[in-house]
Amino acid sequence: MARLKFGAFLAPHHPIGEHPMLQFRRDLDFVEQLDALGYDEFWCGEHHSSGWETIASPEMFLAAAGERTKRIKLGTGVISLPYHHPFNVAQRMVQLDHMTGGRAIFGSGPGALASDAHTLGIDPMTQRDRQDEAIAVIRRLFNGERVTAKTDWFEMHDAALQILPLQEDMPFVVASQISPSGMTLAGKYGIGIISLGSMSTQGLMALPQQWQFAEDAAAKAGTTVSRANWRVLLSWHIAETREQARREAGAGLLRWHNEYNVGTLMRPGLTAFASADEAVDKTAFVEGAASTIGTPDDLIKMIKNLVDVSGGVGSIIGFAHDWANIENTRRSWDLVARYVVPEINGYIDGLRKSRQFLVDNRGVFERAGQAVMAKIMQNDKAAAALQQTGTGRVAIPAVNAPDLAKEAAKQKV
Repeated sequence: MARLKFGAFLAPHHPIGEHPMLQFRRDLDFVEQLDALGYDEFWCGEHHSSGWETIASPEMFLAAAGERTKRIKLGTGVISLPYHHPFNVAQRMVQLDHMTGGRAIFGSGPGALASDAHTLGIDPMTQRDRQDEAIAVIRRLFNGERVTAKTDWFEMHDAALQILPLQEDMPFVVASQISPSGMTLAGKYGIGIISLGSMSTQGLMALPQQWQFAEDAAAKAGTTVSRANWRVLLSWHIAETREQARREAGAGLLRWHNEYNVGTLMRPGLTAFASADEAVDKTAFVEGAASTIGTPDDLIKMIKNLVDVSGGVGSIIGFAHDWANIENTRRSWDLVARYVVPEINGYIDGLRKSRQFLVDNRGVFERAGQAVMAKIMQNDKAAAALQQTGTGRVAIPAVNAPDLAKEAAKQKV
């Protein structure tokens, strides 16, 4: 299996009550932690309502994150293209790319919250077509073209970027949830995808079906799509034991589901959970769950199953949430980096093989012990001291030492 990349997706979903200034700072601390732990990507979104989703400008947030980090890629997850003039989006992304040293990923979507579109007077029926129109124009601008265009929602006259992206080919990524539109856009333009849907094995939200939408559109447009550029979103909270993970995440998960998904967004088909245990059971322990609340081994199993079900993806993106408190949340991401990522990507396979080689080749080390004994017996004082040697305790056992107590018993005989 090809090595997977790992990242985090911060919508964000923060319960109302915390000081917004401190939330922003906490989120920046989180990006810094991910960078130090070796995660590949960080994504944050654009929202203007709902109370829980507080980042209005992902470009502004990511520019600040770029100053705190060294290597992690920084993706807009996503810029809602129908809300903006495409030329302004292109200019901001170019500036972000330069300010982060070429680490920007341009992620776009049609806009997730109906309340945002309503605020801006945008008809939801137009949003996906407008995203398509904007991507086409932004790609031309990034290529250095001078663009004149007129649509029912924007105009350009001899528009050209005076600075091009620092990256020769800044990654384009589109978000995909339920409808085929995101995957179809990816296929049409031959760009990347971040799937925010579920692990359903059938129907519209099934990963194989979603990928088929992309391949069909690519074939029609004469482009290609690569699974290496396919990111799939999962949710997790990881601890040393399942019981600990349940205990840490249950109350926050209950609040997130009941107060936000049901009480605020009123998502169709969802009902409130009666308890934290029910929230955990129905989120992480049902067939087709896209969430893991448990141990690193549980998440490893989930990811391997996702790869098998989907046919292969390029990146696993964890959904950042406040199910647990700050300390336990940070610990969860630390455990994933330390134990899940290396297991999935084979970083410790060589260590296991090296250890097993030692176990399987004891003769080599017995010979080394014989060499030590030969030197002891060549020294009269050492040989005499050997007979008095018992089972001692040392801070660090000598690697090549023979069993001195056993050898002393032989000498006495």
